[in-house]
Amino acid sequence: MPHSLHVQVFCSDRTGLVAALTGALFDLGANLGDTRFAVLGQGAEFSAVITVADDIDADQVKRAVADLPQAAEAEITVTPYDAWAGTDGGPAITHRVYVSGGDRPGLVTRLAEVFGDFEANIATLNSQQMPHDPGQYVIRAAVAIPPGRAAACLATVSNTAEALGLGYRVETL
Repeated sequence: MPHSLHVQVFCSDRTGLVAALTGALFDLGANLGDTRFAVLGQGAEFSAVITVADDIDADQVKRAVADLPQAAEAEITVTPYDAWAGTDGGPAITHRVYVSGGDRPGLVTRLAEVFGDFEANIATLNSQQMPHDPGQYVIRAAVAIPPGRAAACLATVSNTAEALGLGYRVETL
């Protein structure tokens, strides 16, 4: 019977890293579930929930990843993942929210508080300094806002961004 594992890799960012990691997992017969990759400064973070056959264990997965030249000197963890809920797991994302502009200390905290005040679940959030202009940031969030609360929640996010002189855009899904 298949089982789920969480694979996490921290290493230097390298061209071809995602292809190498996902290729090694594919070669093991792994099925990728929720998967994330991000460049963090000069480093990179890869995280995935995978489903593998019973005869594949965490050590085999770790060795397969560790043997990749692209993952040289990587910090690799592979652990059982009991929280995997299958194909219908995770919150039903209702909106993607984008806030951009100059750096404002505490902005991520304030946005997270607004979503929390409206019982919205943040499914993903990332904040990125723009490489062409280090003083500029973009924050992207995928959120699940409860029915009946979206208009007030998004108005509060918009007001918060506007008060700080930041751009704001939302996509309703």
